[in-house]
Amino acid sequence: MPRRSRSLPADSAPPAAPSTAPHAASSALPRAVSSSTAPRAASSAVHRAAASLGESAAAVARRRLPPGGPGRRRVLTLAGSAGAAAAFGLVAGPGSAPSPAAAPAAGAPVRPRRTAHDPAGAGPPHTGTTLSGVAVPSGDGPFRRLVTGPGWRRVVRAELAEAGRQRAAKAVPLVAFAQFTDLHLVDVQHPLRYEFLRAQTASAWRPQESLSVVGAISLVERVNALAGGPATGAPLSCVVTTGDNTDNNSRAELEWFVQVMSGGRITPDTGDPRLYEGVQDSGLPDFWQPDSDVRDHDKAVGFPRLQGFLRAAVRKVTSPGLTLPWYATVGNHDALPGGCFAAADARGFFADFATGDRKLMRLPDAEGARLWRAVERGLDPKGEQFKEMLRAERRHMRVVTPDQRRAPVTPREYVRTLARPHALGHGPAGHGYTEANAEDGTLYYAFRMAEDVMGYSLDTTRRDGHYAGRLGTAQLRWLERQLADHDDMYAIVFSHHTSTTTPEGGDELLALLRDSPHAVAWVNGHSHRNRITPHGTFWEISTASHVDYPQLARTIELVDNRDGTLSLFTTLIESAAPHRTDFTDLSQTGLAALYRELAFNAPGARKGLEGAEGDRNTELLLRKP
Repeated sequence: MPRRSRSLPADSAPPAAPSTAPHAASSALPRAVSSSTAPRAASSAVHRAAASLGESAAAVARRRLPPGGPGRRRVLTLAGSAGAAAAFGLVAGPGSAPSPAAAPAAGAPVRPRRTAHDPAGAGPPHTGTTLSGVAVPSGDGPFRRLVTGPGWRRVVRAELAEAGRQRAAKAVPLVAFAQFTDLHLVDVQHPLRYEFLRAQTASAWRPQESLSVVGAISLVERVNALAGGPATGAPLSCVVTTGDNTDNNSRAELEWFVQVMSGGRITPDTGDPRLYEGVQDSGLPDFWQPDSDVRDHDKAVGFPRLQGFLRAAVRKVTSPGLTLPWYATVGNHDALPGGCFAAADARGFFADFATGDRKLMRLPDAEGARLWRAVERGLDPKGEQFKEMLRAERRHMRVVTPDQRRAPVTPREYVRTLARPHALGHGPAGHGYTEANAEDGTLYYAFRMAEDVMGYSLDTTRRDGHYAGRLGTAQLRWLERQLADHDDMYAIVFSHHTSTTTPEGGDELLALLRDSPHAVAWVNGHSHRNRITPHGTFWEISTASHVDYPQLARTIELVDNRDGTLSLFTTLIESAAPHRTDFTDLSQTGLAALYRELAFNAPGARKGLEGAEGDRNTELLLRKP
């Protein structure tokens, strides 16, 4: 077990506001400078954030359960290695050692013995995860309905350390948390969206995206209902997002994200509240026209006509907010117009167009192909070709209702929006970011996840444009100092981009983490695909999005096996929405279920994003430093 951190007090814990905390007291950001002062800022940030909620850090620590659960050093109360292995649901995976027990049948529910961590009256901790059931298609035809299918089993991956047969009987949970990534909350009526490039890329427009807010709320409901970490039963300490929380760098989308995560009433609508002014009521056959009899391309492959769909998609909905603290990480769609053009500004062409009264909905294929090639190859980082095209196509645009809420968000505005009282939820104030981040425009920080675990949220977006990732020298040096100063705590790094999608600085980050024995995981998203990769001394865990099917998030649990190894348990979760849909049910829950089914059937959508078995529900072994 690592020693207690030199620079963080023992009573420091991630601040969590009680649900009755007065929000007016929480508007100030912590003053800690996570990006430009001494690495000890994380500790003072905890105390200041707790103070902003009217409590001392010690009071917060007394009120909250320890991140590892009651009796953190108590071993899991599982009888024997065979019983423990069955409880964890372990089977041999790619490159793995044999599991400590016979593998359960694929999809068979695993029922761990109740531990001291389990909330009274709660079901098995894996309930509601992909261990117990997964949405699968049923029937024939071009549009397939979803039903509940067998769960995905847990596999052991032992490329980095041997799997000891007695490890589960000795295991001590260190931290358990959930990862959300690529929610892509979409203002589908935003003038700067490039739906007209659908023929070039399926990500330009998705038939399900008008339901992104209800889908994300349903994911919040799923996490709130979890009894604990699916492998250990330990209480989840927090939720960490890994970017692309929003889709088009818009104030409205950012507000929706905050309210989804922290709770509130959300109207996912901009422009004229009496009219829907997006592509789905345009009459164009290029897009699914759900309320119309138009024989569009999507109806030709089985998409239904749903009278009242558009009205339902933009009506007011309610999020309960997470019952856990949550931390934010920025992605390219959060920071850049279109997710790929030069950094947003309060003024200029993109700001004016975003808040203006014109929206382009169709473009000749040849022109669309030319624009998309430039975006793919990073040839138009400032969007000059895009601007030129929009000016030339003005007379072909639809007149829409202007709305200042569609304005772009600068880094300063991003941080200060997360610090506003309505964003607090269960904290911490600023959700990882501090006033220093707002002042200097940096969007990376350190935070304490548990007594022996530090988290590091990075910013891999390119302010000069392009959707590929970048890590500059200043940020890498900051992380190097942080890792050195907290070398007696395990380190988990979070970013939006993956190692293979960060051409500038990605290799340097891999080398830095390999040289830091206490670094155990790099957790990210961006690719919209589940993939888990060993890197010598640590694991890279990339998780699929919540906008493209199969619409997943992930829980991650770090365990000390007390045999010279650690285990990272990864478990995928779907939203709380039922797998079966009813086309006549346009309630909030019904729409969340439809969100998943439309995503499965979306024409041109990439397949196989769930990844292989070893990329889903796993136990990842690694040597203890």
